[in-house]
Amino acid sequence: MADATGLDVGEQVQDVSETLVHPDGTTEEVSLSDLLDEGPVLLTFYTNDFSPDCVEEWCSFRDYDWFASGETVQVIGASRSRAYTHEKFIDYLNLQFPLFADTDLELASAFDVDYRVFKLVRRSRRSCFLLDTDGVVRYVWMSEHSLDPTRDKPPVSEIHEAIAEEFGDEGDEAFGF
Repeated sequence: MADATGLDVGEQVQDVSETLVHPDGTTEEVSLSDLLDEGPVLLTFYTNDFSPDCVEEWCSFRDYDWFASGETVQVIGASRSRAYTHEKFIDYLNLQFPLFADTDLELASAFDVDYRVFKLVRRSRRSCFLLDTDGVVRYVWMSEHSLDPTRDKPPVSEIHEAIAEEFGDEGDEAFGF
């Protein structure tokens, strides 16, 4: 998967706009810079709504209360799925996180996580990027499985530690710690 290496810690992200589906079902075109104006972002790329591995991944984010209760870091998902599918996925899993409909993989390309499955179908590599309000990458997790990146799951406890380390007491207070 050499063609999807991802951005490194310390790199500046490009400003990209995509359709964002909110938990209440509303959709709007939103730029990454608009989200960063509201606070740091944990941007989580996943492959597809309703695939068993992605359902498991988003349930792990949903079930870790500190993701949902925090106001310091916004958890935002991104996949190639369409806005309509995102609406159904959010409802099905009772998610409180907005999801980018990155149908053209422009957002995935900006983070260097788009690739071709068996050199055929394009999709985004499962990955997580913690971004500060200046758009600088502060933490990166990338799936490592050489043939099937859907087998790796984001380490939610490690992500929590990265948020706490990056934002100190502010991050802990926002998550009730």
